[in-house]
Amino acid sequence: MAQARRAVSKKRPADEQLSKYRSMRDFQVTQEPSGHKAATPRSASELPFVIQKHAASRLHYDFRLGWNGVLKSWAVTKGPSYFPGDKRLAMEVEDHPMEYGGFEGIIPKGQYGGGTVMLWDRGTWEPHVDVNEGLRKGSLKFAMHGEKMKGNWALVRMHPRPGQRADKPAWLLIKEHDEFERARDEMAITEEEQKSVLTQRDMDAIARAEDRVWQSNRGAEDGKGGETKAARKKPVEREWSKELRGAKKETLPDFIAPQLAQIAKDPPTGDKWVHEIKLDGYRIQVRVDAKKRAVQLLTRNGLDWTHRMKEVADAALRLPVKSALIDGEVVVLSAEGTSSFAELQAAFQESTKRPLTYFAFDLLHLDGYNLRGLPLIERKRILGEVLEASGESETMRLSEHLDGDGRAIFSKACELGTEGIISKLADGKYSEGRGGGWQKIKCYREQELVIGGFTLPTNGSYGIGALLLGYYREGKLIFAGKTGTGFTQKTHRLMRDKLEKLRCAKTAFAQIPRDAVRDAMWVKPELVAQVNFTTWTADHLVRQASFKGLREDKPAKSVVLEDVESEAESSVDKQVRSAAAHKTRAPKAAKSAGKSVASDGSKPLPIKLSHPDKVLDESTGVSKEQLARYYLEIAQIMLPHIADRPLTLVRCVDGSGKPCFYQKHRNQMVRGLDRVDVLNRKTGEREPYITLSTPEALVQLAQIGVLEVHPWGSKNETMEQPDRIVIDLDPDPSIEWATVVSSAKEVRKRLQKLGLKSFVKTTGGKGLHVVVPIRPEHEWPAVKDFTHQFVLNMERDFPSQFLTKMSKAARVGKIFLDYLRNDRGATAVAPYSPRARAGLPIAMPLRWSELDQQGPPRFLVSDIQDWRKRLARDPWKEMLRLDQPLRLG
Repeated sequence: MAQARRAVSKKRPADEQLSKYRSMRDFQVTQEPSGHKAATPRSASELPFVIQKHAASRLHYDFRLGWNGVLKSWAVTKGPSYFPGDKRLAMEVEDHPMEYGGFEGIIPKGQYGGGTVMLWDRGTWEPHVDVNEGLRKGSLKFAMHGEKMKGNWALVRMHPRPGQRADKPAWLLIKEHDEFERARDEMAITEEEQKSVLTQRDMDAIARAEDRVWQSNRGAEDGKGGETKAARKKPVEREWSKELRGAKKETLPDFIAPQLAQIAKDPPTGDKWVHEIKLDGYRIQVRVDAKKRAVQLLTRNGLDWTHRMKEVADAALRLPVKSALIDGEVVVLSAEGTSSFAELQAAFQESTKRPLTYFAFDLLHLDGYNLRGLPLIERKRILGEVLEASGESETMRLSEHLDGDGRAIFSKACELGTEGIISKLADGKYSEGRGGGWQKIKCYREQELVIGGFTLPTNGSYGIGALLLGYYREGKLIFAGKTGTGFTQKTHRLMRDKLEKLRCAKTAFAQIPRDAVRDAMWVKPELVAQVNFTTWTADHLVRQASFKGLREDKPAKSVVLEDVESEAESSVDKQVRSAAAHKTRAPKAAKSAGKSVASDGSKPLPIKLSHPDKVLDESTGVSKEQLARYYLEIAQIMLPHIADRPLTLVRCVDGSGKPCFYQKHRNQMVRGLDRVDVLNRKTGEREPYITLSTPEALVQLAQIGVLEVHPWGSKNETMEQPDRIVIDLDPDPSIEWATVVSSAKEVRKRLQKLGLKSFVKTTGGKGLHVVVPIRPEHEWPAVKDFTHQFVLNMERDFPSQFLTKMSKAARVGKIFLDYLRNDRGATAVAPYSPRARAGLPIAMPLRWSELDQQGPPRFLVSDIQDWRKRLARDPWKEMLRLDQPLRLG
C-alpha cells in the first residue's frame, strides 16, 4: 500500500506517457478525453482498474491498471480466465487517460478503435511488487478487488519474436492459484458475466442504444443526426519527399498486374531473403486517390470489389496520402490468429458478419512517385510509416517480415498452423507476373481446381455429395479427383444453387475414370474451388481433398497444375517432417508407439497444439500430437460417418483412465468446431450443438482431449429423420466370443429377410454394433419402434441368450440388445473413433468374415502401422452408396 501512496503523491505529469495516445487522435474531431485534466484518485491508498469489453474489428477486452496518473493498458484477445492453466495473450498498447475508464458506449465505425465498448468490470488493484520495476522487467504480480475480477493475478512479458514491433510487446495474463481459481471445465468468467457493471446491459443493448458516443464523425452540436464538416474532414497528409528519393514521378496508375510467387520445394537461405507468413485470403490492390476522395479495391485480375469490403475502403480513405497503390491480402482471422479462407467465404457468400483485415505487404505508388523500382525492403519501410501515421492498426496492418534462416522460419510457421511462407528478395524490384524473386513454400498442399461436375448427397437432402475437379493443360480440362468434405450446411445449399444454374448434358473433362462418371451431374466449367489435400496420387489425383471455398477472383481457364510430387516425398515434406519430429518424441517407455502413429511424418498438422507432448494414454505412451496425427490420417475415411451430424464428445483432458466428461453443446471451450442448432422439445428453445465437417476440425478434437466421438443417427439437414439404425450387442463378460459372433450374424440374417443390408463394427471391447443405412424418410419414433419390435422378437425366440432391458442384475450370462441408440438425441460411437480406455482401442468397421477368429479383433491408435492398409480397403464403403427404404408395418 505504501507503493500506491507514493504513486498518487508523485508529481510526474502524465503528458509524456499520453503522447502516443494523443498522436493517434485528432481532438478537434473526436470527443475522447485528451487527458489534460488532472486525474482525481479515489483515495491515497487505492489504485483503480477497469476492464472494457470492446467489439472493434475483433472482440477483445481492454485491461487497464491505473498507475502514475494514467491507465496502463493491454488488449486481451480472449479476455481473462480464472483457470490458472490458461495463459491469455495481452498485447500492450498506448497508455490512456484516467477519464477513459468511465466510458461505455460507441466509438463510431471508421474511427480508431471503432465499435461498441462495455464497462465490463471495475474496482481497485493492489501490487505485490514494485510496479515500475515489474513493468521494466516484465513481471507484474497483483491482487484485484473488482466486481468480477478477484484474487491474485500476474502479467508476464514474453520474449519478443523476430520482427515484432518493439512498441507493442506481448504479455500473458495469468490467474494465480488461490481460493478464486476455477477448474478447466468450469464456466468461463467471460461467459458467465456478460453484462455491464455500469448499466447491466449486454453488448447488443449498448450498440442499439447509442446513448453515449465518442463521435469522430460529427461535432458536439450535431447530436446524433447527419454528417458534418468534421465527417468530411480531409486526412492530414504527410510529406514523403525524403522517403521517396530515387523514385521516379508518375501519375497514379489505374492498375498494376501483381507480382506472383513461384512454388519452391525448399525455403531459400541467406541474408538476401526476407520471409512473410503466407496468408489465406484474396489478393487485393488498394488504389487511393485522395484528391477525388476515391478508393478502389481491385482483385488480382483488376475486378473492382470495393463494394464487398467497405470497411477496408473506409480505412484506406483515412490514409495520410495524396495517392497510393498498395498490394496486400484481405483475410478473416480465426480465433487462433491465423487467416481462414473458410471464414472469408462465409463473410462474402453467406452474408455472415466477419471482421475483415487487410494485410499490406508492398507499396507500388505514393503521392505521384513510382516505387516499384526501389528495393523491397525500402518499399516496406515507407509502407510501414504510412500505416503507422494513419493509426489504422485494426483494419489495415503491415504484413511483417522476418530475417534469418528460411528453413527455421518455415518450420516454425508450420508448427503454428499457418499455410506456409512467402520468401522475397530483400533488394528486389516489383516485377509484374511470376518470377523467382518471390517464392512460396507451403506447409500442406493446396490447389485451385475447376468444378466440372458434382454428385448428389446419398441421404436425399438438397446439397452436394462431392465435387468433380480438374485443371487445364494445353486447353483441355484434366480430371483431378473429387472432394466431398469441407462443406457447411449453408455452403451445401449455396453450391447446389450455383451448380444447378450451370448444368449441361456433356462432360467438359477430356477423360474421366468410369467410376467417377457414375451418378455425376455435369456443369459448365466456370467455377473455381480452392481445396487442400494430403498428396497427389500416382495418377495425379488429389488425395483426401477438402473444400475450402470458391475463388471468385480467378477465371477457370487460368487454372493450371501448380505442382505434382506423387512419386517421391518432396523436400518440403521432409522439412515439415524434420520440424515435427522434434515435437513428436514419445516417452522412452513407449517409443515404438510414438513412431507408429505417423510413420511417414510428412503431414503437417493444420492447427497449433498446446502441450503436444502431453501423454493421453500411459499404457502406450500416445501423446496429444500423436492423437492429432491419428485423426488427420483417418479423417477422409471417418468423416463421411460423422460430418454434418450433431455430435457428443467424450473429453478426457488428463487422458484415458482419468475422469472424463461428455460434451454436446458448443461453447468457447471447443473453438474451431461448427455448431448446429437443435430444438429442445422440453423447453422449446434451440441449443447450440457441436458439429464438424473438415479434417482440420477433426484434428482440433485432439487439442481439447477428445477420446471418443459419438454422432447422431441423422444428418443436420434431416435431423428428425434418421438415416442409420444401430443395434448394439453388449455381452455380459462371461459370454464367449463365438456366442457374440453368432448373435450378430443372427441379427444380420433377420435384417436380410426384411430386405436390409447391414454392416458390423467392433466397439473397442467385446461388443459389436450392427449398423443399417436407411433412407431418411421416417421420424425418430417410428424408427425406434421398429428397432424395439425387432429386438423383442429376438428375445422371445432366444430368451436364455438375449435381453432387451437395461437391468444389470438380469444381464448375467446374456447379451443386452440395446435398441435405445435409435432415439432422438441418442448417439453411438463413430467408426474409427478411439475409446477412452487403456490402450485407446478403436471402434473398427469389419467385414463379416473377419468375425470368424479366436477372439474379438483389437485395434489400437498406437498400432496404426499394423492396420493402416485397412484405410485403402474400407469394408463400409458400400454403406455410403446404399439407398435402402425401411418398410414399416
